[in-house]
Amino acid sequence: MSKRASLSISLPALLCASAAVAQSPQSRSNVIDLDTITVTAARTERSTAETPQSIQVLDRAQIEEQLKFSPNAAAALGKLVPGYSMATQTVSSASENYRGRDLLVLIDGVPMNTPLRDVSRILSLIDLNTVERIEMVAGASSLYGAGATGGTVNFITKKAADGKPRVTVNTAVRGFTQALGRSLAPEASVTVSGKIPDGFDYLISGSGRGAGRTYDGAGRELPSDGLLGQGGGDRYKAGNLLAKLGYDFDASKRIELQGSLIAFDQDPKYLTNYAAPFARPDRTKLYTGENVIEDTKSVSLRYSDSDFALGKLSILGYYNDIKKRFNFSTFSYPYNSQVYYSFNPASPTSPDNQTTLYSQRGGVNLTIDTPLDRLLPGAKFTWGGDLSHEKTWQTLTSGQDVFTPLKQTTSAAFGQLQIPIGERITLRGGLRYEYFSLAVSDYVRPAAFAAVAANNAQGFQSFVLPALNVTGGNFDYKAWTGNLGATVKLSESSEIFGGFSQGFALPDVGAFTRRAGISTAFACPVANPNCLPANRRNVSYSTIAPEAQIVNNYELGIRGSHGIFKGSLTGFISTSGKGVTFDQASNTISQQKERIWGVEATGDVAVTEQFTLGTVLAYREGRYDTNGDRKLDSALPNNRIGSPYRGMLYGSYRFTNGMQLRVEGEAFSDRDVATDLRGTRNKLKGAATMNVAFTAPVLEGEAYVAVNNLFDRNYQNPTATSVRNLANYAWGRTVTLGFRKTF
Repeated sequence: MSKRASLSISLPALLCASAAVAQSPQSRSNVIDLDTITVTAARTERSTAETPQSIQVLDRAQIEEQLKFSPNAAAALGKLVPGYSMATQTVSSASENYRGRDLLVLIDGVPMNTPLRDVSRILSLIDLNTVERIEMVAGASSLYGAGATGGTVNFITKKAADGKPRVTVNTAVRGFTQALGRSLAPEASVTVSGKIPDGFDYLISGSGRGAGRTYDGAGRELPSDGLLGQGGGDRYKAGNLLAKLGYDFDASKRIELQGSLIAFDQDPKYLTNYAAPFARPDRTKLYTGENVIEDTKSVSLRYSDSDFALGKLSILGYYNDIKKRFNFSTFSYPYNSQVYYSFNPASPTSPDNQTTLYSQRGGVNLTIDTPLDRLLPGAKFTWGGDLSHEKTWQTLTSGQDVFTPLKQTTSAAFGQLQIPIGERITLRGGLRYEYFSLAVSDYVRPAAFAAVAANNAQGFQSFVLPALNVTGGNFDYKAWTGNLGATVKLSESSEIFGGFSQGFALPDVGAFTRRAGISTAFACPVANPNCLPANRRNVSYSTIAPEAQIVNNYELGIRGSHGIFKGSLTGFISTSGKGVTFDQASNTISQQKERIWGVEATGDVAVTEQFTLGTVLAYREGRYDTNGDRKLDSALPNNRIGSPYRGMLYGSYRFTNGMQLRVEGEAFSDRDVATDLRGTRNKLKGAATMNVAFTAPVLEGEAYVAVNNLFDRNYQNPTATSVRNLANYAWGRTVTLGFRKTF
């Protein structure tokens, strides 16, 4: 079935299903009003009406609604934000992206990514119980520094409320109906907050959760490492801690200290079988590696002064200490065709073929919002600078480096001018200068065992890539980036917006250096694994280094409300001359000219005071230059685009007795396109599912039951499948029982 036909069948069916619950729940819309105040799009407070970009704000009510279905923040974004990929349903966000590009993740303005080695494991570990709202800004941006080539998401945590201390408890248990006893996943969260009369306030939150086995819609157990080295969604324990202490000097001056801990520990039982037709547990091989872990600590200190001489002042200092250990895996052609070598051809995988990433990052951000009313009433100039230092390295279990240890100092300055023109038009534009000073250490790339396709009984020819000396050095990257846009008010509740913005990034340096000499040009026969002469055992970082990437984003849209309807419609084009693409078959990373385009829509209708119907729809596609002739000759691979057509329809109803019902229908299309000049195709299959949640007031709290994948559909997760172009099946039906109460 074609992608268009698949969606044309499933979406109307879901609409009918949602309409059929017209005796069902009231849910908060994912469409924001024009007077909603945000801080992410401009690094200071601005209303949506002043923001010439697509922006969505998910409030606490929406977050709690999605917590009933899943504690995974990526799952919530995948359903409610049209530009974000469907979640992989694992601890990893590999191949998840925003509009086909990287997403910068912030928690209270603190960047949580590891840009020198982008390993895509953070969103699933954020504790949504602590989050008051989520602000998502679409399109390339350099406002917070490198990394936001697709967009920026800011998880803004709760604040202490006035009055007596408050305690909020949320507890739930989730399981797969295929095997409830073996799949139980309990979770609990407690948050305590309050204010002390002398100006202090505090918030402390702790949560813990675990998971047993996971199953697809056919009742088959899912693997612990279906994405190869990334970690899974089963057999784990996880926990989060957040502590905040604030002090108000007066009505305008405030200081706040914040610390957090994110922990994850997965204990796989079996290795994963990566042989076609799909990833699955290999019950003949017990897992022999160390546990998969996450140990992320973050501390920040923020000072703000709304009565500063030059306007509103905000100074943020932060420090992150991150440790991530990944799965142990063994050689398996073609999906895991390169492993660190044991020097035993009969068992080529080194027992140390498991890596741990370490990243330490500290920085200071300065933002000043200066009113220019004396020059032009309503005009504002936001300006400031950033300084950060990062150290990142990754090792085998033996302690040997797998890429060049990296240190980077980043300094930047920016200015953003906002000017009203009459009562209907607001112009905004700005510039940012970014400077990277990168120190690359010398290292020895460990010996690897690899294979390529061959016409023999095995179907592949194996060889050895001998250890290689990689010479580092000191390198500088710098660039100016800009943005220019406008909003035009059509009425008090609707407007047109559009503009141009740029993002700047140095692509995954660690991934490039890890793959130094990973080609047949450096290959040796298995029988003679050290065949390279001394003069060919060296490579310089300067010959393999990635080039800094600038992404150009063009956007035009309309948003607002009229009567019982509110919604948004946005079109975008994103281009880059140095886009970054990972090729699974050759395990290589390349940079090339590319273009991505798409359309996104959100909307809801308040049919009655109790009943709401809504939708989130998205389309995106992209092409790139595969042979360096500057012509966009092929479709971008699935790990960049995923399912081009995606949508969710929902119906919600609030009963007069306080009970609520929500029904969601999700659908995504297939994709079957040529991704190179050889005509290579890796088909993604479309599907549709439904979810239901019912909430009732109990004991002055809220009890809920939620069902994901109501009809237990057996389908392939398109994002997880696109990581290695190997089918990874999605979760089957899960049932969650929970209770939430604030004392």
